[in-house]
Amino acid sequence: MKIKLAKSELIHFVGIGGIGMSGLAIIMKELGFKVQGSDISANKNIDRVKQKNIKIYIGHKKQNINKSTILVISSAIKKNNSEVLLAKKRKIPIYTRGEMLANVVSLMKNVVVAGSHGKTTTTSLISNIFSHAKIDPTVINGGVLNSFSGSARLGKSEWCILESDESDGSFTKIPPTYSIITNIDKEHLDYYKSLEILKNNFINFIEKTPSFGKAFICLDDKINKQVIKKIRNLNYNTYGIDKLSNFKILNISQNENNSKFDIKINLPGSKEKLIKNIRIPLIGLHNIRNSTAAAAVAFSVGIPIKIIKKGLEKFSGVQRRFTKVFTFQNVPFFDDYAHHPTEITEVLDGVREVYKGKEIVCIFQPHRISRVKNLHEEFSKSLKKADTVILCPIYTAGENIKLGFSYNSFAKKIIKNSKIKLILINNNLDLIKYVKQNIYGNKIVIGMGAGSISNWIRDLPKHIK
Repeated sequence: MKIKLAKSELIHFVGIGGIGMSGLAIIMKELGFKVQGSDISANKNIDRVKQKNIKIYIGHKKQNINKSTILVISSAIKKNNSEVLLAKKRKIPIYTRGEMLANVVSLMKNVVVAGSHGKTTTTSLISNIFSHAKIDPTVINGGVLNSFSGSARLGKSEWCILESDESDGSFTKIPPTYSIITNIDKEHLDYYKSLEILKNNFINFIEKTPSFGKAFICLDDKINKQVIKKIRNLNYNTYGIDKLSNFKILNISQNENNSKFDIKINLPGSKEKLIKNIRIPLIGLHNIRNSTAAAAVAFSVGIPIKIIKKGLEKFSGVQRRFTKVFTFQNVPFFDDYAHHPTEITEVLDGVREVYKGKEIVCIFQPHRISRVKNLHEEFSKSLKKADTVILCPIYTAGENIKLGFSYNSFAKKIIKNSKIKLILINNNLDLIKYVKQNIYGNKIVIGMGAGSISNWIRDLPKHIK
């Protein structure tokens, strides 16, 4: 169902402080719609929204939506939210972010990036290649791009590069022209209830690919391989280190500053091509795969290889994706968004490959009680490439459920399965004390998680120097 959005509508975003919600609100404001929003507290996303002259209410109250004609809600908003309840009472249309996004981008040529991990970086890499090709795309991302210090930007071309959100199933509503499926993992099973249902949603999404578009699926991912076997619409290409990939990664080398690799392109009915000496200012096989996905899309829409290579090499990064924050006593401190076992493993694999001989200290803050409950076994094995783990309390993200086991037993399981030294801390003051006393010598420190850990890491310098 298409939404007919007249310019007289007042669109209220409930939970506008989320990275995805704030980005969509900014795009709609720049398209000429009247937009406002509310959230429980201020943050950097709200600061960016305010710069676009969007009215913000701190706190969810009925009076906030007095003049609103449409509500957009994030997946984090509870059913008993006072603004949502009043909207239902007044019969005001309510749309999820995914539904609204699908309608906003329905008239554009869309490159939609889907998957459990790597979406934000992949979306950003594609955007950078398109920009270097002098195509000015609309960008709607799940992270802040360093190139324009925001997560969303309205472009002048007919192209839109967007990161999908499969947390509530609404990603299947977005009309892709080209799409990427990075991987499929046990994530958001609180919504999908089973891995099979999640896989079926991805199959539906892939099969929506139009005849004039293409899907790009990473062949290195085992669940992607299972999904491929069930796809009736064969309008896709594959990428990865797997020898059967259409865009095959070869000759990888990495150092602290960048990764270098080749891509062999083997497409039905076309002569084999080799793109040599691709450089990216990122480390880790996961980022090499993300860059290959971006290159594959760009190549398929006709962007010259020279420009693809330049767009990848000049990539300025995404905030909270292995971002160096400061150095203390010659020890570099990094901030990373990894909050799922697969993401943690990939980041640590990349760091261990590049920072040979260094002692890796990982400050890990688990995100959501439900995630730790469902994946505690996987978490306990994901930290093997670290030497020391500083385990923070769980960032609950508003969840009020029982973990089902003691946190101490979770810590002991990590020690046993990852074979690392572990320090259990209670708060950021414990972290400050530990860093002051123990961080020196031949070490590298990485803060990981999707909660408040980023602020803890970034606040350290004023307490330890």
